Amino acid sequence: MAMTPELKKILQTARRANASDIHIIAGMPPIFRINGEILLAEVPPLRTEDTYRLCYQFMNDEQQKVFQQDWQLCCSHFEDQLGRFRVSIYLHAGNPEMSIRPISMNIRTREELRLPVTIEELTRLPNGLVLITGPTGSGKTTTMNYMIDLINSERRCKVITIEDPVEYVHTYKRAIIVQQELYSDVKSFSRALVHVLRQNPDVICIGEMRDFETTATALTAAETGHLVIATCHTPNTMQTVERIVSIFPPDQQNQVVTQLANSLRGIIAQRLVPGANRKERLLATEVLVMNMAARSLIRERDFHKLFSLIQTSQRLGMHTMDESLLKLYDAGDITYDTALSNAQDAQSLRSRIHENPTSVG
Repeated sequence: MAMTPELKKILQTARRANASDIHIIAGMPPIFRINGEILLAEVPPLRTEDTYRLCYQFMNDEQQKVFQQDWQLCCSHFEDQLGRFRVSIYLHAGNPEMSIRPISMNIRTREELRLPVTIEELTRLPNGLVLITGPTGSGKTTTMNYMIDLINSERRCKVITIEDPVEYVHTYKRAIIVQQELYSDVKSFSRALVHVLRQNPDVICIGEMRDFETTATALTAAETGHLVIATCHTPNTMQTVERIVSIFPPDQQNQVVTQLANSLRGIIAQRLVPGANRKERLLATEVLVMNMAARSLIRERDFHKLFSLIQTSQRLGMHTMDESLLKLYDAGDITYDTALSNAQDAQSLRSRIHENPTSVG
């Protein structure tokens, strides 16, 4: 279906305003999230038939079938002059509505994204499992695409991605990159991943490790000589490890713990927090790099001790989320309230800020 001028105007407005998200909701005008703030377009509210019409413009026949069966769908859309958009369609009171995310047309540098230096070392590993974790909207996909672009710039290899949906389309530099989209190219992460292993990849990127089958196959791939990069919806390193193990039945968990201890190479947990100027959101991170001590803690299922290990291993490229927040606060990039409200241990961070004479405020 050709895009109507009405929908094109909404997408154009989002691009001009540098909106991070667009929300199409019945009974309200189009809504834009700009620098974390919600702003309503100065146009009449959308009716239910309007949102229905707008949503169905993004779906092909197969996607419409999936949406009618599952009542939710994530897909991508490319429009000349406007670029690519990630579209999440859902039902509200039985009527389709959606959230649209404009995708950056360029891969930003590590410094621009404020990613830790350690990410480059993790990206250059020949094999193993690297996880990018965080809540929805924390920039996980952006980080994964940065890693893919770095591999593409440095290595002659084959990279296969399974994404829901494809956001940034990578062009050839040094690597062969095959990007597969859920419901357009493949029917599920788990089924696609089994076939990916038969396509002679060096690097496998998984948009989300969301179920038992996908997680099990990813661990096997990481053990058998592939570099596997995947995202998870977990807030920190400890809960990421706990979540992976808990996905499996109790009688398989001992085996999974051993697999994870052997194949995991690192975890980057991330969160976007409001900048002090209220004009941008900044990345705060937690980094675990696997070493003998970390492997031992996982094998012994002492997952809660990983936080202490990270605290005492900064010389190895690790740091906690609170360390990252403290650095942002000391640089004047975020406010005192933002630092504390995003901290894992707010009381400890508060004490550190007040004890440190160089801190802002």
